[in-house]
Amino acid sequence: MKNARLEEFRQVAYKYLGRAKDATFELTDAILLTRNAYSLADLSLSPVFRRKWSSIYEALQDSRPQRQKLMQLYIKQIPLKGRPLLAGDHTNWSRPDAVTLQERTYEHSGTSIAGNKPITVGQGYSTIAWIPEDSGSWALPLRHERITSWESPIEKAIWQLKQVCEHFPTRPISVWDSEYGCAPFVLKTANIAVDILVRLRSNLCLWGEPGAYSGKGCPRKHGDKFKLNEPTTWGEAASVFEVDDPKLKQVRVSLWKNLHFRKAVTRPMSLLRVERQDVQGNQRVSKPLWLAWVGEAMPPLEEVWRFYLRRFTIDHWYRFLKQRLHWTVPKLSTPKQCERWSDLMPLMTWELWLARDIVTDNPLPWQRSSDKLTPGRVAQAIGGVFAVIGTPTSEPKPRGKSPGWQTGKKHHRKNRCPIVKKTVTPPRKEPSVAV
Repeated sequence: MKNARLEEFRQVAYKYLGRAKDATFELTDAILLTRNAYSLADLSLSPVFRRKWSSIYEALQDSRPQRQKLMQLYIKQIPLKGRPLLAGDHTNWSRPDAVTLQERTYEHSGTSIAGNKPITVGQGYSTIAWIPEDSGSWALPLRHERITSWESPIEKAIWQLKQVCEHFPTRPISVWDSEYGCAPFVLKTANIAVDILVRLRSNLCLWGEPGAYSGKGCPRKHGDKFKLNEPTTWGEAASVFEVDDPKLKQVRVSLWKNLHFRKAVTRPMSLLRVERQDVQGNQRVSKPLWLAWVGEAMPPLEEVWRFYLRRFTIDHWYRFLKQRLHWTVPKLSTPKQCERWSDLMPLMTWELWLARDIVTDNPLPWQRSSDKLTPGRVAQAIGGVFAVIGTPTSEPKPRGKSPGWQTGKKHHRKNRCPIVKKTVTPPRKEPSVAV
């Protein structure tokens, strides 16, 4: 029965890959069975890829994965019980040497690359993922798309969130990092059927509800100032919750209600302060965690703060994406090829999730056996599953030899593309002088 579910998923996903679907689908199987790859052509050496190495490049040129239908296929695999938890974030695909690749932008990087600054040159990708478990490293992406040179990460995340939430039968909860804790993100998600739990920077300033109208002048929009790094402006918390967590030890959660950003008066939110304490009740870390709940009725205080802890699984997926799924290995020449290659990453992750209860753990000699398998451990053992359920692709058809490059035809050098700066200050206009 479990084999049948994975087999049906693969059959439907195969149909949604568009042209060159045979080579594209066999490429995904080759990725899952190849632990180390130094180039895209290395994947053609896998026994499950029955075509020539050049078919990989042709597949990425000709394929047209149907993202919307694939997203709906992923959502159908989510159980209807409870409210789904979504996580959003973005990462970079570093391409500093690809001078002929269009629409390269400056992206944030976790390591210092350019002039001892944490930036790199490449392309950014935004992701919306479903978090299936309370603990572990599974994050299942629903959309993983390139951030174009005319989009910001926040604009892309809002568009993706709207596309995803339209197909959920129940109102989901979404968790976000501090980059999304701003007034534009809160305002532009007001019409989306989703509740938001977002981290806030500790130097932000929020505002409370205004007092009663005095009868003179324009009614006030803002009340008292609430500055996160100034305890004298906080006032008394609406409620406080303390718990002795097995991992985090003593945790104290404080709640304030009806606060808002200065430029988002119409979107009130509840503010949570999560701090870790020692046995004597003293603060153990210098910076507590500030969270904001925006949306409908907030879950109980003892539950809501734990939702944000599950957001970090999307960071695990980004690491798995770059190290095990070989996402950043190919040196593709066009943004479209990069996008089609990236569309395969969520598909393979969902295959691993559906196979987690089928495979038998196959640890490496230096690994311990485990009952709760991670995506990497499932990938190590999925070869036996593929041997049983087979592949929906058809046999390759030989087409003879290519005529190759025409004699006398000139080779033209590719155009060099400049790096796109998203935040460009417009030139200052000189004052007009009357003649």
